[in-house]
Amino acid sequence: MDKTVSDLATAVAGIEDGMTVMIGGFGGSGSPIELIHALIDRYRETGHPKGLVIINNNAGNGHVGLAALIEAGMVRKLICSFPRSADPVVFTEMYLAGGIELELVPQGTLAERIRAGGAGIPAFYTPSSYGTDLAKDKPVGEFDGRMYVQERWLKADVALVKAETADTFGNLTYRMAARNFNPLMCMAAAEAIVQASRIVEAGGIDPEVVVTPGIFVQKIVEVANPLQEEDLNRANAAYPLEA
Repeated sequence: MDKTVSDLATAVAGIEDGMTVMIGGFGGSGSPIELIHALIDRYRETGHPKGLVIINNNAGNGHVGLAALIEAGMVRKLICSFPRSADPVVFTEMYLAGGIELELVPQGTLAERIRAGGAGIPAFYTPSSYGTDLAKDKPVGEFDGRMYVQERWLKADVALVKAETADTFGNLTYRMAARNFNPLMCMAAAEAIVQASRIVEAGGIDPEVVVTPGIFVQKIVEVANPLQEEDLNRANAAYPLEA
């Protein structure tokens, strides 16, 4: 029942070429920077994993975190809502050069597709995107006089998630807005890998405040002082970070 692992490298060791990986976060809020960087380290050492399909709210900023993952050439396709955010220079240049695919999804639809994946709902209908290029080749239907677009669930092989507190059984809490997509992604992935600022013993979290039950979590690693994407970008950092 103890789901803790000793280090970040061990946590990401099972991620393989071509996998679909959900990465939590709304910009830098709730983004598991250390897990992403550990995955880049593995690629630099072994040449794997590559050809990944990444599901995230945005396309990364600067040259750290998700942007660094893309810059390393590990990502084949990105499914996201905001490819144009604060400083998406890496994604923009690679996309314009034909080096990465993009599936653009409205943000509410993205969240619901992930939730549907975790709930076992193969498809649902939404009015968002009807009549636009995003609805091309998708089934549509009329309900109560309004047209809707059918959207399919999103599931993943792995989710990389950032939590505030975890217990050894995998029960999680989050810090304020850093919660965002993380709980949904834990449910929609076959394996949820979590970095937590603090790990406590089983029973150390009040059951009334648990957000993600441990049944949805497979691995936890403690990162006591996690990096923040915005701080790194203000310092013009790039991964690998200078000592």
